[in-house]
Amino acid sequence: MDKLIITVLGKDKPGIVASVAKSLYQMDCNIQNVNQMILQNEFAGFFVIDHPPELDMEKITSRLTKDLEGKKLQVYIDELASPANGLSNGYEIDSGSEETFLITTIGPDQKGLVAKFTEIIAEFNVNITNLKAVFKGGDEPSANIMNYQVAILPDTDQAGLFKRLRAKAAELGLDISIQHKNIFETINKI
Repeated sequence: MDKLIITVLGKDKPGIVASVAKSLYQMDCNIQNVNQMILQNEFAGFFVIDHPPELDMEKITSRLTKDLEGKKLQVYIDELASPANGLSNGYEIDSGSEETFLITTIGPDQKGLVAKFTEIIAEFNVNITNLKAVFKGGDEPSANIMNYQVAILPDTDQAGLFKRLRAKAAELGLDISIQHKNIFETINKI
């Protein structure tokens, strides 16, 4: 079976994941990974699937579109690329040698926050594996939070990265926390 990635976007409502999963099941597809989220009442779902060889992307797209008709959802399907030799654009993935860190900033909202922090992260060739930014605005600065989960390779200048991130946070009037994922998980178990 070949792998595909399916993206489903649209106004959130109950039953979207159930409808997609049922349609895929009825086509004898297997969902290997799924991630879905709601961003300001907009649904975004990502499904990595195996499919039988006789079902090509066009047939799956046609069936999903038919099964989701009337739900006002957009469906995009593409082949899931397999990186050659564990490399993707020069970045080593799934090597098992990365360290995962959680970076959290809290403070007043302002234009360019995501751009300014992600630019620093990219300069150090660090991969963002998960990002959640919630900007509520108003007079409560602690309501504005950005959480980055990053995978750092062993040869990365961690001290340099963390120093630049802390300096940028101070410049922008933000509190910043940088924790190894293991420490974060241990603290949150207590």
